[in-house]
Amino acid sequence: MTSRRGVCTIVGPGPGLGTALAKRFARGGYDLGLVSRSEESRVAAQNAALAERPTTQVWHQRADANSPVSLERALSALSADAGPIDVLIYNVRGTFARCEPLDMTYDMLEYTFRLELAGAFAAAKAVLPEMRTRGHGTIFFSSATAAFRGSATHPIYAIGKFGLRALSQSLTKAYSKDGVHIVHMRLDCDLDVPTMNGIYRVTRDQAGLADHKDVVETYWLTLQQPKGVWSNEVEIRPLTEAWTY
Repeated sequence: MTSRRGVCTIVGPGPGLGTALAKRFARGGYDLGLVSRSEESRVAAQNAALAERPTTQVWHQRADANSPVSLERALSALSADAGPIDVLIYNVRGTFARCEPLDMTYDMLEYTFRLELAGAFAAAKAVLPEMRTRGHGTIFFSSATAAFRGSATHPIYAIGKFGLRALSQSLTKAYSKDGVHIVHMRLDCDLDVPTMNGIYRVTRDQAGLADHKDVVETYWLTLQQPKGVWSNEVEIRPLTEAWTY
């Protein structure tokens, strides 16, 4: 009888960080659950993971993180097919829309609330009871330095990430005692992806870009932490990044 391999589920396995996470956790021996609106994103992440470890099992569910109920149902269905989820990564980001605070609309605020908070809560709610029962599990919330500072130019993004950090801390304080490791991963950097490459070629040195392969290694190393020395807030930045808080 073979032992069960762990299941890592990624909500938001898009190009760049999401795909790199799928590859790293597949290489580390995990089977994968991939949840997103886009089949194209899921298939690309699956292909990258299978290229890394051909024996990886992959389960798909379509859901919109902006619809918390559908996301919770998708994760429950995935767990029914794949078995208990050992690692959940909520890797969702809203639009980086530029506006002044007084130009925000109620619709913009409601959208970021559903995506950054209600969606993240729905994902955690779908896996936490089982993790608590088993006495182990890990939840990562991919975030940004905006969680630490307001913005005159991108207030919607900051508001969403502030709330995500508060959710992560609240879940940590309530449930870490049950053996669940919950981590707010704060990226104070721009990732080395095609969009940012184009910007950096025009404006500044590409040494300021963070390689997503290196970023996901920090997720992996954090996963290995013993319970007595857990990190619940992890920040990542390249050596050239000016601290912004």
